[in-house]
Amino acid sequence: MIEAADLTAVRLTIELAGLVTILLLLIGTPIAWWLARTPSRWKGPIGAVVSLPLVLPPAVLGFYLLVLMGPNGPLGALTQSLGLLPFTFPGLVVASVIYSMPFVVQPLQNAFEAIGERPLEAAATLRASPLDTFFTVVIPLAKPGFLTAAILGFAHTVGEFGVVLMIGGNIPGKTQVVSMAIYNHVEAMEYGNAHLLSGILLVFSFVVLLSLYTLNRSGKQS
Repeated sequence: MIEAADLTAVRLTIELAGLVTILLLLIGTPIAWWLARTPSRWKGPIGAVVSLPLVLPPAVLGFYLLVLMGPNGPLGALTQSLGLLPFTFPGLVVASVIYSMPFVVQPLQNAFEAIGERPLEAAATLRASPLDTFFTVVIPLAKPGFLTAAILGFAHTVGEFGVVLMIGGNIPGKTQVVSMAIYNHVEAMEYGNAHLLSGILLVFSFVVLLSLYTLNRSGKQS
């Protein structure tokens, strides 16, 4: 039987992943559009910065975010005024957005690049504004990319550990998510509870991969 503390960890995980996914779609969409369309020489460096969490160990990223966001860090005054300090849920949201950014930006960028120029040129001949073109042409054509980005962003946030440990601090009821709860159970040799939570994440991961496979297959057939 799942414990109350574990249910709280599951709830916090879902809340964190849902909020982070929404923020990533709002922030990542213009970034991905710019990366897909710009001829700027800054495309490479900015794309590398966005993709850095893919290769950077989570503990390293979490450490530097801890230094930057801490009260005495370069961004400490700003994060303190906004309530985004480490070891708080809002601070964990900020760190999770940065950590999961490439898992949303890259699928969106690929989807935008796959659209090509013809639909945009056709919209321009009909005197559609750039904003109208984006909402009425680009978004419908890039719908599979948005779905993939949302699924990957949500799933990657659910599976966080290193960044959560460094920025969240494993505080029950506030920043303790499922991955941290599993870690605590293993340390306490409570393997039954660890098996239960790990099984939940295992099933969740399988459903995510199956959804992505089905989505990609249906996209290729359409």
